[in-house]
Amino acid sequence: MVYGIISAAVHVVAGAVFGLLAGGTVGLLVGAGVGLLVGAVFGWAVASAQVYSSGPRGVFLFVVDHTWSLLNTIVGAIYLALHLVFGHSLDRVTSQHSCRVNVVEGVSPRYATTLGTVCAGSSSGIQRHEDVHIFQARLLGPLYIPLVVANYVLFTIAPVWLLYHDHAGAPINRFTRYFEIGVYPHVWNEAIAYRIQGTPPR
Repeated sequence: MVYGIISAAVHVVAGAVFGLLAGGTVGLLVGAGVGLLVGAVFGWAVASAQVYSSGPRGVFLFVVDHTWSLLNTIVGAIYLALHLVFGHSLDRVTSQHSCRVNVVEGVSPRYATTLGTVCAGSSSGIQRHEDVHIFQARLLGPLYIPLVVANYVLFTIAPVWLLYHDHAGAPINRFTRYFEIGVYPHVWNEAIAYRIQGTPPR
């Protein structure tokens, strides 16, 4: 319960600060309101699923997620809220003491997707892969999302990955495959995660 309350409060403060910087007093109020809404949802999930343990690891990762990696946590909280709006379910069993929030349903039945500390649609066969993304976000903090986005943009407009792509095993023969089989598995965060667990789409 304490983790949930602190998490919600951090989201409110972060929303207020972002709002103040963007739009003065009105921005502060709007930002605080959005932060309260998103933070209340995320705080509820953290408390309800007992995401963080009371041991040293749980305390340390909670602090990291709400300081250095706060931007990623906020993005994940928004992501979680959208899943719940669409009727998706919090997976309390796999979330408990895992230091991540798991959602049963994913965005796509083919892929699990992780933003911040929120992992949607995962299973035991790919959870380590998704946990790599959570680790990457914690390690790089506010740099993580910009670096991932920049890599996607770069590899979309300048596909240097074509030089080392497995053309025989995973041919790029349709427009959609350019992104799904080409860009996506070659961006740095996915390439690392697939080396740990999983097989890139073919």
